[in-house]
Amino acid sequence: MNTSKGQDTSGYGRRVFLARASALSAATFFGLPRPAVAEPAPETTKIRLVNSPAICTALEVVLVEELLRLEGFSEVEYVKWSVNSASAMLATGQVDIAMDSAPSIAFALGEGKPILALAGVHAGCYELFASGSIQAVKELKGKRVAISGFGSGEHVLIASMVAYVGMDPRKDINWVIGGRDAMRLFADGKADAYMGFAPEPQQLRAKKIGHVIVNTTQDRPWSQYFCCMVTANREFVQKYPVATKRVVRSFLKAADICANEPERVARFAVARGYAPSYDMALEVLKELPYRRWREASPEDTLRFHALRLHEVGMIKLSPQKLIAQGTDWRFLNELKKELKA
Repeated sequence: MNTSKGQDTSGYGRRVFLARASALSAATFFGLPRPAVAEPAPETTKIRLVNSPAICTALEVVLVEELLRLEGFSEVEYVKWSVNSASAMLATGQVDIAMDSAPSIAFALGEGKPILALAGVHAGCYELFASGSIQAVKELKGKRVAISGFGSGEHVLIASMVAYVGMDPRKDINWVIGGRDAMRLFADGKADAYMGFAPEPQQLRAKKIGHVIVNTTQDRPWSQYFCCMVTANREFVQKYPVATKRVVRSFLKAADICANEPERVARFAVARGYAPSYDMALEVLKELPYRRWREASPEDTLRFHALRLHEVGMIKLSPQKLIAQGTDWRFLNELKKELKA
């Protein structure tokens, strides 16, 4: 596996080092078969993915890498997370295909970014924490909300939630930009709310910091829609359609494995350096609905968030134009038949 320049081997960056050093093979561990479908070889054997800090996506990526090799990709490169969203990295051509949060995708598409949404994967991931007497999203009016940056996944999701209850996220929220230290700002009392994604909610609960006012895995309407979706650089899809389908298939198969064998995935992820502990990895795997891609409509998810963001003027394109210009469901539709979804 190749890595981007400047990537360190500490923390989550250690996954590249450990992946190389580990003698454990996912193909052997899970008994992964080579694709039986007769189709052309991928037009390229190199694929660039995001080295995500989120456990929910990392648990799949550890499997995706092995599945991609079975699909004919000999060079899998992980690019270090460098901006507020994977969609932004896709738009600038830093990576080819990635998983990103649905609100971030809707935001990027609404701004006319050259990306394409290809499939939904799972729901959940995010939990909105608050301090003091705050018990609902509508009570965030005038409050300080910590985010890593404007356009980040947590910023756009909170904006969508705020718009859903009739507020204007541009006027009614005091955004506190914290970069990678956003959660610490909340923990130190310098913000009243924070949207965490795995493993952050687990860490906040363990330290008894704040309380959850929205759990997107459990609370409607958020639990009805995808959190993470597969998205690609538009030019990559147009140039390499066979490769694109093979990558999407790898993500969907990885989601099935996460759903069907959480204990084995957790052990494998820890052995490869993709998760800090077995218990935390297993907790995430058992909480998230990894089978959701077989049931729900990714188009409904994008429409839902696009409506909220368009209503408050955060995106330019209407939901109809956004979906028409920024989605390509042909690979998902083919794979649902092939994988009997």
